[in-house]
Amino acid sequence: MDAVARLRRWPGLLAGGALVAGGTALLGPGPARRTGVPRPLSCVAVALGGAIVANELTGRPVPFLRWSFLRLLVGIRHFARTGQIGDGREEAFARYLVAHARPGDVDDAIRTADEFCRTGRILAAVGDEKGPILERAVAAAHPHRILELGTYCGYSALRMTRATPSDAHLYSVEFNAANADIARRVIAHAGVADRVTVVVGSLGDGGGTLQRLRDDHGFSPGSLDLVFLDHDKDRYLADLELVLESGWLHPGSVVVADNVLVPGAPAYRAYMAEHEGGLWHTTEHPAHVEYQSLVKDLVLESEYRGG
Repeated sequence: MDAVARLRRWPGLLAGGALVAGGTALLGPGPARRTGVPRPLSCVAVALGGAIVANELTGRPVPFLRWSFLRLLVGIRHFARTGQIGDGREEAFARYLVAHARPGDVDDAIRTADEFCRTGRILAAVGDEKGPILERAVAAAHPHRILELGTYCGYSALRMTRATPSDAHLYSVEFNAANADIARRVIAHAGVADRVTVVVGSLGDGGGTLQRLRDDHGFSPGSLDLVFLDHDKDRYLADLELVLESGWLHPGSVVVADNVLVPGAPAYRAYMAEHEGGLWHTTEHPAHVEYQSLVKDLVLESEYRGG
């Protein structure tokens, strides 16, 4: 393990150590009476802290016991509001990838991104299990024009670009300008900047972003082959309806949606179930939340059959 990797483990080691120390201190009869903390809760704190410390010290840590994963859960509301976890991991990711991935090599960029997420700090990206599901859906669709909602740090853009023909182009919409800048740097380092355009905005901004996609990027009726939804889960159905109202899809267009189970997009899933065999044909791909194997998730792959 190199020095940088060891440094990235320190937050977890400190957090786990604090849980062990605090829980042990509360196990005594005096502190337990004064604080009112139940003894079983103190035992849980000691056990969890010990597991986190042991986990961080191993060469291949269990993701859901990592402080990085727990910190992501703590910051999930901040992420929903701002598009970032709040601890600087997005910028750290960009710097790590540029420093460690071979320039102009999209495969190595993806490998390096997965390495960062497994051994450094987990990102709220599609990840190494659902990433191949996305790539297979993209490859099967043979798209030439792709719309992504939710660029984040550019990881899924790398996955999709790797799976598309060389003349395909991805337009990725991201509401957080700092994330857009990070994604552009990552995409450029991977050597695919000529195939990806990152647009700062949101389809739900009153029509401004929709108009820019039409005027500046040539979106027109029937021109869109694939949509990837990985942004605000509450906006999945509303934004799909805006795309439909714009007429950009054609029969055979594909829409892929991540995180349908966790954090969850129940209205979107219900809509696809309601229109199954009519406007849409949907395949549900069971998977897990990013970079762990405990929490289950779903990726929906839906083919548009309307006119």
